Amino acid sequence: MLNISNVSISKNIDKSKYSVFGILESRSTSTYLIKTLAFLGVLNFAALFLPWTQNLRSNGYVTTLNPDDKPQSIQSILDGKIEDWNVMEGDTVNIGDTILRISEIKEAYLDPNLLKQTKGQIEANDQSALAYDEKAANLYAQYEALVKNKAAKGSQNLLKIDQTKIKLQTLELEVQAAEIKLQNSTKQLERIQALYDQGIKSLTDLEVKRFANGEALAKLNALKNKMTSTKQELEILELTNETILNEFDDKIAKSKSERMTAISAKYNTKAKVDKLQSQYNQYQTRTDNYYIKSPIKGVITKTFFNGIGQTIKAGDKLASIVPLTYQLAVETYIKPRDMPLIQKGQKVMIQFDGWPSIVFSGWPGNSYGTFNGNIYAIDNDISENGMYRVLVSQNPDEIQWPTALRVGGGSNGLILLNEVPLYYEIWRVLNGFPADFYNKKPVKESKTKAPIKKIK
Repeated sequence: MLNISNVSISKNIDKSKYSVFGILESRSTSTYLIKTLAFLGVLNFAALFLPWTQNLRSNGYVTTLNPDDKPQSIQSILDGKIEDWNVMEGDTVNIGDTILRISEIKEAYLDPNLLKQTKGQIEANDQSALAYDEKAANLYAQYEALVKNKAAKGSQNLLKIDQTKIKLQTLELEVQAAEIKLQNSTKQLERIQALYDQGIKSLTDLEVKRFANGEALAKLNALKNKMTSTKQELEILELTNETILNEFDDKIAKSKSERMTAISAKYNTKAKVDKLQSQYNQYQTRTDNYYIKSPIKGVITKTFFNGIGQTIKAGDKLASIVPLTYQLAVETYIKPRDMPLIQKGQKVMIQFDGWPSIVFSGWPGNSYGTFNGNIYAIDNDISENGMYRVLVSQNPDEIQWPTALRVGGGSNGLILLNEVPLYYEIWRVLNGFPADFYNKKPVKESKTKAPIKKIK
């Protein structure tokens, strides 16, 4: 019965007499399992023709698009000593709010009257520059007066020279007339002398002619002397003209030299004023930097120095601040072999840490708890981890990202590629072929900026 031996007795058993054989034969011939298996086989075969969206998986974290939206540290540009803190960790500050105050520790700036004294030096040198400017103006007026006096004196002397020349010409004519008169008088005297010798003329007539001849001679000598004196006067005037011009040229040159000296002193003083003003501005800026102020509107998250009286160095981190408003983005990394498959503006599905989600990578439309984004930028240079960095921004036309997201949170991304049948995707994966390049429709870059998030 159990077929233990090689001799079978099953053919000698009447199975109709035993109900158990009927039950066994009924179970072995049931079609339920066969139908179930057949249905599942048909269903699986049909599922091979379902559409499957190819994708690239990548891990990243939440960041910001703008560099000034990232968390940053507040630093001091001076060496100093902490005097007091005006904020606590967790406080919200506006632009320009004072975070802390420091005091000076360098000897060169410890004088409390440094600004006042420097300002006094600036004012004193300003007055000195004004004095030099006024002196230069006075010297210029003196220069102009000398130029005018030179012209006047020269004209006056030339006029005298012309008058003396005319006078000399007149004297020359008078001398010629006197010489003619003397010649005539001499001839008349000779004739009267001859007539007197002959007894024709009297002694009186002779003496009259002699007197007239003496007068003519005296007048001629007087005119000659006067002409000689006039010539000497003319020579003196001509020499005086050169002397006057030379004297005025010397005075004018001296005035110009003194004026240039005053102008040079004024500019030197101005340069000193500018240098002092620069020092004053440096001192003023240094004084203003004793108050460390917030560069942005944000929240103080951490302070790196505690208490009062601690000394700090320039460049030390004093506190960290997180902006209140920022533009969120996701920073993710792509393998070099997948770089040809992505482009700017391409759609990305993102799963954020802390937000439950159900992801169907091949059927993104059926996923739950994911958020959409677009590729905003792709690095041209490979990162230190051997992959390329990709920035993903929000899609303004889709569901907005959670407002409670924080910079630095983790994320998982699916970069959607081509849509293919499921059997093709299985065949591609089994053979190790790369995904198809999505080139059916050109992807338009989103020109809309990602919405600004605000910390609540």
